[in-house]
Amino acid sequence: MNNTHDTHDIYSVVAKDIVKYYKKYSHKHKFLTLKSALVNRTLFSALKQDEKFAALKGVSFKVEEGKTLSVIGENGSGKSTLLKILAGISKPTSGEVITKGRISALIELGAGFHPEISGRENIFINGIILGLTKKKIQEKLDDIVKFAELEDFIDNPVKSYSSGMYMRLGFSIAINVDPDILLIDEVLAVGDASFVPKCLDKINEFKRKGKTIVFVSHDLSTVERISDEVIWLKEGKIEMRGYPKRVSDAYMEYIGKRDEKKAEIQHQEEEEEGEDNREKRWGSKEIEINNVRMMDRTGKEKYIFESDESFAIEFDVFAREPEEDFVFGIGIYNSEGIQCYGTNTFIEDYKSKRISGRGKVKVHAPELNLVNGTYFLDVAVHKRDGYPFDYHHFQYTFKVTSTHKDVGVVRIPHQWEFSHNIKLEKPQD
Repeated sequence: MNNTHDTHDIYSVVAKDIVKYYKKYSHKHKFLTLKSALVNRTLFSALKQDEKFAALKGVSFKVEEGKTLSVIGENGSGKSTLLKILAGISKPTSGEVITKGRISALIELGAGFHPEISGRENIFINGIILGLTKKKIQEKLDDIVKFAELEDFIDNPVKSYSSGMYMRLGFSIAINVDPDILLIDEVLAVGDASFVPKCLDKINEFKRKGKTIVFVSHDLSTVERISDEVIWLKEGKIEMRGYPKRVSDAYMEYIGKRDEKKAEIQHQEEEEEGEDNREKRWGSKEIEINNVRMMDRTGKEKYIFESDESFAIEFDVFAREPEEDFVFGIGIYNSEGIQCYGTNTFIEDYKSKRISGRGKVKVHAPELNLVNGTYFLDVAVHKRDGYPFDYHHFQYTFKVTSTHKDVGVVRIPHQWEFSHNIKLEKPQD
């Protein structure tokens, strides 16, 4: 149950053993007509509950007045369900939520907006729902419209709004009703890039005013910056709670290990395909490449890298007969098949002298400098004129993760400079 607590304790939000089940219904029984379903007595059996799905499994925590609690976790971990229960939009199956003061929630994009009426009329409707008088809403109207940057569109029906305009209006209403508790879900992720900093400034202003904030996000850099404490939800349970950096680092380590395991499995599957996928490997095999692997600076094999992390590619080579004309090369492609980088020993003016028998080749770099994404690795050995001994094309994948939000292909090291009449606040490290 979600109710208001009038005692003078220090907590704005108290969640006690919250459990939330969702029902699943069978899709096995599909009937052509209602009549046939009734005749065959299948209607109600088709709607019987097959099983329950537990979105939250005994979640308990307290949030002190004026503190910001962030909730992180994978999709499906129960974050949004928890926020809806805190907002009173959804009821827990069991357990209790106690809140103190006015709650304003920005949870689902466009939730609570009537698409056929104007933004102005929606402001009044939402304000009344949140407990404001018509007079109070009128007093705040100009501030809401100005903050949302919708002066030219406020009398248009909201069905004509973009997702960014929806978010701006929803956020502006949520913060201008002067709540004691502000609940924010992932909606900032769909906001206009130029508007999100305004939202974060406002959140910081709320913090300074002693407001309580519960924030759900995948953006760990923002979570670390604004939070006093972080909860990591995993499969409906609290996996960890504590200092923001400590929890987000543990979560990233978990995600990294999970993704690395997936990448290793994919890597093994690709190796097992072997000659069944000839378009991915070709050449005379007079010199052969095997056991291609990627490693970190310690020599540990891995396939998930940070953008600024050092990396190495190593592979075994076998020359069946001595050879004097040979070139080793690598290529890196993004998920769209665009070559991000390529080089070989011939391009870099290495002069081949002799290769025979078994050996190893290793190329390493201090930084990858690639943007977030999945990449494919090519490795090859060929003659100077391009005659292929062994070419492995798109046989190996790896991922790059980064807290930076650059787009494109590579991350170019850079810095900004501005003249004295241009004022910007530097981002926090």
